Amino acid sequence: MTLLRMFILAGSLLNFSALPAFAENLMDNISFSAIAKSEASVGLTKSELQKWDISIRPEITMDISDDLRLTAIGLGRLETRDALEPGRPGQSMRSSLSRRGYIGDRIDVELREFYLDTSFGDTYLRLGKQQIVWGQADGLRVLDVVNPFNFREFILDDFEDRRIPLWALNLEIPISDITAQLIWLPDQTYQQIPEPGALYAITSPRFVPALPQNIPVSFSPAQKPGNFFADSDVGLRLSTFMGGWDLTLNYLYHYQDNAVLFQNKGPDNIILSPEYKRSHLIGGTFSNAFGSFTLRGEIGYATGRYFLSNDPASRFGVQNTDEISYVLGLDYTGIKDMFISAQLFQSLVTDDDPGMVRDRLDSQSTLLIERNFMNDSLKASVLLIHSLNDGDGLAQLGVEYDLYDNMSVKISADIFYGHRHGLFGQFSANDRLSISFEIGI
Repeated sequence: MTLLRMFILAGSLLNFSALPAFAENLMDNISFSAIAKSEASVGLTKSELQKWDISIRPEITMDISDDLRLTAIGLGRLETRDALEPGRPGQSMRSSLSRRGYIGDRIDVELREFYLDTSFGDTYLRLGKQQIVWGQADGLRVLDVVNPFNFREFILDDFEDRRIPLWALNLEIPISDITAQLIWLPDQTYQQIPEPGALYAITSPRFVPALPQNIPVSFSPAQKPGNFFADSDVGLRLSTFMGGWDLTLNYLYHYQDNAVLFQNKGPDNIILSPEYKRSHLIGGTFSNAFGSFTLRGEIGYATGRYFLSNDPASRFGVQNTDEISYVLGLDYTGIKDMFISAQLFQSLVTDDDPGMVRDRLDSQSTLLIERNFMNDSLKASVLLIHSLNDGDGLAQLGVEYDLYDNMSVKISADIFYGHRHGLFGQFSANDRLSISFEIGI
């Protein structure tokens, strides 16, 4: 049906006598909007400008017919301070159709999303470059791994900005009381990790192998999947509402978004060989409201996970294991204009290797408090993320004020604490104070 509509549209374009009327009707069905934003961050430890980005995010929607809509979202960004992604970062982890374009070292442009929405009765289809969100957790991921992330600002920016949209087919089919979501992702784009020298380059020994100083180290090219069909990711999610509970059952067969860094250790050199590996992820989510409380959570079982190992007997310096992870959250809205949310995240690896760098059970907790003032025109928030294993964490404080219906200003602080070996403590010198202005066009 979608192809038929496209052929009909193409035929009408070839009918030159009907072209003026068609173009006039089409223009009436096009809408344009944009968000312009300027954000600057100053380091609290080193008192230097960390970033000053000026960006515009245009969005165009076109109603081609009653049940066929095209959406395009772009992003243009100017970095006056080239510290987050110095120079032109490599894009070998992105497919050719998902790469950004650069003008010099400080301007980049990107087609963020580009998709067609259509429906056939109760069946819904979205085809094109898009974000697909799974999961119930805030700030922590168990099942929300369909789209890879760009960690240019670690985890400080919003999820929507952090995700890298992928070219995909997203089909939702209602079957009695169950909605089946089938996704197919031939886009071989993976996580974007800051390169050495970037402000948020990863240095924690949990993720960077400890290599001997007196042995030469070299990199081999990453072994990245390259077959359009055979290396595609596929997933299925079944969702339903039963006895007051929102429930989903999720399955994803995918390449993990972080390459495994195999260490080929010879007698007089070490070759680091990044390689992307397949994994099966199966899990589910649940949520239910009990008065002012909402209980929610998600759980996942992932096969073929790899973690660094310091075991001298490990030739490749990594341990292959399965992983069980879950998030349990409790939200409270019983106080007027206030939202409180607490979460516990735990990850358990099934193989207890004494040389593994991470603990067998890794735990984190979060606390989010939001309060609205002045008829919701002013919002204050505090988010705390704490590692129960390493004792490090992140505190994010923010105040956002709507100056007008289409203009807002936000002041925020991001404060890291803990030992530099921890996930958060490695950035303890990057505490920052930020101010941003946003206007809708």
